[in-house]
Amino acid sequence: MSFTRRKTLALLGGGSILAASGAGAYAVTRMPQTALKPWEVAGTYAEPRMRALSYAILAPNPHNRQPWQVDLRTEGEVTLRVDTDRLLPHTDPFNRQIVIGLGCFLELMALAAADQGYGVEFDLFPDGEDPEGLDHRRVAVARFIAGAGTPEPGLFGQVMHRRSLKEPFDTDRPVDQAALDAVLGAATRTAVAGSVDPDDIAALRVLSHDALRIEIETPHTYKESVDLFRIGRREVDANPDGIDFTGPMFEAMALTGTFTREAALDRKSMAYTEGLKAVFANTDTAMGHLWQVTPTNTRADQIAAGRDWLRLNLAATGAGLGMQPLSQALQEYPEMRALYTEVHDRLAPGGGTVQMFARIGYGPDIPQSPRWDIESKIVHA
Repeated sequence: MSFTRRKTLALLGGGSILAASGAGAYAVTRMPQTALKPWEVAGTYAEPRMRALSYAILAPNPHNRQPWQVDLRTEGEVTLRVDTDRLLPHTDPFNRQIVIGLGCFLELMALAAADQGYGVEFDLFPDGEDPEGLDHRRVAVARFIAGAGTPEPGLFGQVMHRRSLKEPFDTDRPVDQAALDAVLGAATRTAVAGSVDPDDIAALRVLSHDALRIEIETPHTYKESVDLFRIGRREVDANPDGIDFTGPMFEAMALTGTFTREAALDRKSMAYTEGLKAVFANTDTAMGHLWQVTPTNTRADQIAAGRDWLRLNLAATGAGLGMQPLSQALQEYPEMRALYTEVHDRLAPGGGTVQMFARIGYGPDIPQSPRWDIESKIVHA
């Protein structure tokens, strides 16, 4: 769950945010500095693994936690582990979504390597796996093979433009079935499907709205998100992960104390009520949906889902479509059980696990998401 950056929240404080002048005006127009530099330096490394990894860190991942750690001490290999301090125990109790994010990372690394002619062979969970949760065991060992890569410029060319679009879509602009089919065709490892049928759109808008409401109204799952709010450029530069709120409006709110984590948790506050309107405007303007299903729910299935999710994102970007995950109904905590069953009955009637579910449509251009630099993700022991 993520609040949008729309002007809806300008109503915070009863509309009492005043125009800034002088030093205040300068402050509110500043944007994050170091948090966006990883986008600038992607692809500038000479060493093949570092070059590939400089793109991989731009991959989509839950709550932008960026839970990857890499070890490069073996020549020609990348060993991937998960940073267990970056899990989401309340909304993702079995770490399924985190593993999907790791799959996105691996696929983007492979696409970037292939762009330079390198193939990548993966050995997944070589030390074994636990379906109940992740630990410090290796997630994957990736071996780079010179001359074995098959570039996919149609997908890789979209990496720098890809966003998770957390804004309302244009409800006057329908999504053509052919455009959806072209996006679905990018998946190679999982069963994917989607719909732009008006009846399906209406039903899935309601389902995703209800699931989001449950996540927000469940105190421990909502607080997990709020704890990850980064409000204003200083917080974002200091911790370029989590859910970022930047731009002039949020800088003004940060300076005046109008929007805080405490206010967001107060169900009587304007921050809370206007935030609800903002996120529901997203679910309620979906112009189509797509989803992934795997026959089982192993860690390998989850990695495969992540690899295809990255490909679907890039294909959607190439088609000019916005795409936002709606993961709430797929989350495995008790308060979501009824909707979890409903979404599976609807999207996977033959059985299996719905790994990802998203809304699609046409929306505005949005900025890049903050990232930690690749050097901060390299471990040496």
